[in-house]
Amino acid sequence: MTVGTAVAVLVGVLALTTVLGLLLRHRTGRARSAGTGASTRQDADGLALDTDYGTAATFVQFSTPTCARCPATRRQLDAVADQHEGVRRIEIDLAEHPELARRFDVMQTPTVLLLDADRTIRTRFGGPPRPPELAAALDAVLTTGSTDTTRGTDTSGTTGNQESR
Repeated sequence: MTVGTAVAVLVGVLALTTVLGLLLRHRTGRARSAGTGASTRQDADGLALDTDYGTAATFVQFSTPTCARCPATRRQLDAVADQHEGVRRIEIDLAEHPELARRFDVMQTPTVLLLDADRTIRTRFGGPPRPPELAAALDAVLTTGSTDTTRGTDTSGTTGNQESR
């Protein structure tokens, strides 16, 4: 192999690696809507005690003890939950519950699921959620929840206390 060929191969590998890194970075923290069809709906019952879920929406944060970005995500979700009545955060340590990584297809931490009042997964974030997308997803859940009269969830008795877990 000549020096010119080796340099060309090296430049090609570096360019490919850079493109792949940028694509992965672009996807991190993006909101992905959960499917709406009956076959794609997934609920999150059984993740925590019934009293841990929010009456309007719940953030489920999957983390691990070695996750460097999880503490900042925890603070971000707590701050958003504190601004909205009936919104809570549940944190699941995947080191203690590895079966949940398979059940919810968690490939990285943090992974955040946004549940509606019925505990149906509405939005999924791989990586720390981007603030504008997090706000838009939560607003969509809260708006849908407040106008949906077919659901039997009564939110009039909520006290606004949102404890972090």
